[in-house]
Amino acid sequence: MDTQTLDTDAVAAFLKDKLPGFDGAVVATKFAGGQSNPTFLLETGAGNYVLRRKPPGQLLKSAHAVDREFRVQKALYGSDVPVAKVHVLCEDAAIIGSDFYVMDHVPGRNFNEPTMEGLETADRTAVINDMNRVLAALHEVDVEKVGLADYGPPGHYLERQVGRWSKQYRASETQDIPAMNALIERLQADMPDDDGQRTLVHGDYRIDNMIFEVDGTRCLAVLDWELSTIGHPYADLASVIMQWQLPAGPEGRGLMGVDRAALGLPSDEAFVAAYCERRGLERVDRFGFYVAFCFFRMGAIIQGVLKRALDGNASNPKRAMQLGAFVPVFADNGLKALKTDK
Repeated sequence: MDTQTLDTDAVAAFLKDKLPGFDGAVVATKFAGGQSNPTFLLETGAGNYVLRRKPPGQLLKSAHAVDREFRVQKALYGSDVPVAKVHVLCEDAAIIGSDFYVMDHVPGRNFNEPTMEGLETADRTAVINDMNRVLAALHEVDVEKVGLADYGPPGHYLERQVGRWSKQYRASETQDIPAMNALIERLQADMPDDDGQRTLVHGDYRIDNMIFEVDGTRCLAVLDWELSTIGHPYADLASVIMQWQLPAGPEGRGLMGVDRAALGLPSDEAFVAAYCERRGLERVDRFGFYVAFCFFRMGAIIQGVLKRALDGNASNPKRAMQLGAFVPVFADNGLKALKTDK
């Protein structure tokens, strides 16, 4: 089934009487992003919306959980963590070929790279500061109060995640990558003890998964909640730092080799310190392990994206093939991060 188009007639029929003022006319345009779950802008007489769907075809177990994305955003709407308002979840794959949900379209700016080309220095500083604020707010969410106490299983989050993504990686493996094998072995052998911290976590927290004001620097919505669960907050913090340690430019979308001070961007240490200050933490122990884990998890994710491209099910096949070439890079960087673990 084509992942680039959407059966707008089927969508319109399903949405009838489910959206206020909806008149049945739908124009759908696919967003370039959304590698995991194809994402479409819906232009209707009632306003603009966004539809997120599972990709068609055979999928890895527990992947592409649009129902979880819907649930967590519904729970967080109106809190200190900005999210789009969700409207309806469809779990009948017969409607368009896979499950999907519809949420408000949030007009704003999305930055594909943390360098934020074109912004003033002060605005870059302010955007990253708000990114830090939202992350700290996310980890302070009272999961019982918002109805998410059962949103993740109990037990050692890192141990569970390394086990899960190791299985996902093996299920989508297309070639032997010695560095990835070594990283998996090291992560399993050097696992930190469970310190009991359990918060809501996003799972893929980075600047390109956020919408900011058109003429300001405040975050309006955090996107792509597919990997969210109850877990360890330092994994989200490390996710930011992981991205920054990648090569700069449209491929790596990182800050490697960038003069951060000249651009108004903080060092890794300054970002972590600001987060700790917001949450009243003294320090983050064994942060190198968390960064290594994030490199591993992202490597496993893009391996899955590559496998779907080879199977003909990728949301953006060209981009998927480009991403697939980065799996060894993520593995190498994960091994390097473990050398800083203390």
